[in-house]
Amino acid sequence: MAKISRRDFLKGTAAGAMGLAALGLAPGVEVAKAEEKPELTAQQAVAKLNPQDYDYRSRDTDMAAIFSDWKFGGLTLHHRMVKSAAGSDTAGNPQELVAYYEAFAKGGVEMVWVEDFLQLYAHYVNPRKKDPTTQPLAELVKAVHDAGGYIGYQLSCMGQKFSGFDPATAAQYESACAEHLTLEELKNLQSDFIEAAAYLQGIGFDAVEINAAGNNIGQAFFSRMRNHRDDEYGPQSFENRARFVAEIVSGIKEKCGRDFPVQILINAIEENDVNIGDSTRFTTVEENCEIAKMLEAAGADSLHLRLGPLGMHVCQFASDLYFTGYGIEGTTAYGTQFDFSRHWEGKLVADHSGCGLMLNVCEQIKKAVSIPCGGVTYMDPAHAPKFFNDAIKDGKVDFMLMTRPLTVDMQYVNKLREGRLDEIAPCTRCMHCHFDYNEEGKIYEHCRVNACTQRAFRDKMPEGYDLLPKDGDKKVMVIGGGPAGMEAARIAAQRGYAVTLYEKKGMLGGLLPFASYIKGPHENLDDLRAYLVRQLELAGVTVVTGTEVDAALIEKEAPDAVILATGGKRDTLGLAGTAGTSVISIDDVASAKLGEKITIVGGNAQAVDVAQWLVAQGKHVTIVTPEDVAKLDKGQSSWVKKFTLPMLYARGTRVWPNAKIVSVGDGSIVIHGETGVDMEIACDTVIEAMDMLPNTGLIEGLGDKAVAVGDCNKPWNIAEAIAAGNIAARNI
Repeated sequence: MAKISRRDFLKGTAAGAMGLAALGLAPGVEVAKAEEKPELTAQQAVAKLNPQDYDYRSRDTDMAAIFSDWKFGGLTLHHRMVKSAAGSDTAGNPQELVAYYEAFAKGGVEMVWVEDFLQLYAHYVNPRKKDPTTQPLAELVKAVHDAGGYIGYQLSCMGQKFSGFDPATAAQYESACAEHLTLEELKNLQSDFIEAAAYLQGIGFDAVEINAAGNNIGQAFFSRMRNHRDDEYGPQSFENRARFVAEIVSGIKEKCGRDFPVQILINAIEENDVNIGDSTRFTTVEENCEIAKMLEAAGADSLHLRLGPLGMHVCQFASDLYFTGYGIEGTTAYGTQFDFSRHWEGKLVADHSGCGLMLNVCEQIKKAVSIPCGGVTYMDPAHAPKFFNDAIKDGKVDFMLMTRPLTVDMQYVNKLREGRLDEIAPCTRCMHCHFDYNEEGKIYEHCRVNACTQRAFRDKMPEGYDLLPKDGDKKVMVIGGGPAGMEAARIAAQRGYAVTLYEKKGMLGGLLPFASYIKGPHENLDDLRAYLVRQLELAGVTVVTGTEVDAALIEKEAPDAVILATGGKRDTLGLAGTAGTSVISIDDVASAKLGEKITIVGGNAQAVDVAQWLVAQGKHVTIVTPEDVAKLDKGQSSWVKKFTLPMLYARGTRVWPNAKIVSVGDGSIVIHGETGVDMEIACDTVIEAMDMLPNTGLIEGLGDKAVAVGDCNKPWNIAEAIAAGNIAARNI
């Protein structure tokens, strides 16, 4: 079969056979450079609706535009990266709250926006928000200022109860409409915004942002779909539609002074993601250009422009979720698929896996006004320096609103300014950071790459972001070069210990190369591997590859501390294949000859990722899982699940929960599950993808000086593996 490059593969085909050695999954392989891409053998894939071009990541730029000055009201900023408003989950822990926002300013961010978490409105009490008198607001402002940054606060009003609307009884996708407010309620709400801005200015905040996007009430007045008033705030003219927010802006300016900056967040372009194509009354870019003019005339100092889907609020700022399905880009959370050449007026930058998605829309609105316009959704100049530098230089956008990349590496801006791109931890767009859930179903927001997120100043990391110095001179042995092992070695070495990392394969990365091959480039897993390898070099870790550690080697080296990170054991069904139905391990999917009717046994994230990869190739996929369907795709972030699973179901994937394979026939298998009867289904390939099993035997008997981390201790996902490695190294 013909050989094709990874670039060609990504443009039109899905992967077929490939040797595991090329993925770094077998011992004795030479260490590959991080930027090398293996050659793939092609299988014919289903035609893609939204073909992707991944050749946009050039570093051939001086980044002069990214690090150029611009004006936000009376403030002068010296680069174009802005921390968007997110992070209210740190509220309630004063030390964490202050340190979280302070860290961005210390890392070089000059404009730091704080998410709305305070109870500031006199007329509209939100019990979910914090009493401002109980929060360290003065300390927060001082910390950001002392670190060299400005601090702004986003004011919002989402999910608010009015006389004509109660969110507790509202139907799905329903938000308050403009007519749900009486004129008295409208005026009271405007007053609340204005008085809140004055209160924040008094504390020392440098600016406010009015959230008039998404389900916030400001958007209801802009929208022809959500505004049916017949007074001066109705949809009869652009002046009327903009009046509610414009009067808030002018009121703040009158109360706080013309020099107090006010930014407005709006849906720059809207589309119906629930019922694709039914978008008659959704706001167009052209309408928003006229509304933007009204806001500028009222005194707005800048515009924050984001996407406006109907159903998935998360896609307003993390619109790159539409690109989660590798080979099925454009997938919604409802099992449908956008045609980006036509939906969203055909105006999104939709061929770079969601990177810079809003740039063309920002450019159009920017041309309509004279105030700065910023865009959101994976604005990450470290990921694609020339792409974003050119966007600013060419006038597409004035500033880039970011949270995920900055949270992953809080020294992001400083490192970028110094040209240390290979030292910037990459955002892998996994979305564990936003309303994720743990195994018990409780909200557990964290970061796959930065283990400090949602752990600093808490039980497992009371010391906060900064590492404690070493506890004497110790020799540390790390066994295993996957994410958990590399993170453990990095942290231990940065603390000052002498660290040696042993990896039995010929290259570092563990399962990261395999995961990247299956999941595609969207999650930047090649970048993650390259970053961790580089960190080992910088920290002075001694790396020994092609060496399998045994008890004798541990005894010979006599380390003071051992961190085991060898990965879990693969479980097996113990079933033999036949002439018509093969039985293979998930580890072998890249090299095995696969049929057209494939059954995957297992319900974890790896199993579902492989299912999606196969569906994108046009395979008929069935999933048999021994667990309840509620646990399907466990280990994946909750938001990725919301997109992946409906997409699989819509393309014919059948899931059999609480089930097992009874027998393997010649071209078919028999399963037994919740139906209570044996079911024979066509199948020419069975893929064993059951949960990994712990694998800690190597350190048994070593006592307290040894600890197991990652999959060899508790198989789950990359995020937990990295966190376990980080915490273990902190505890040496």
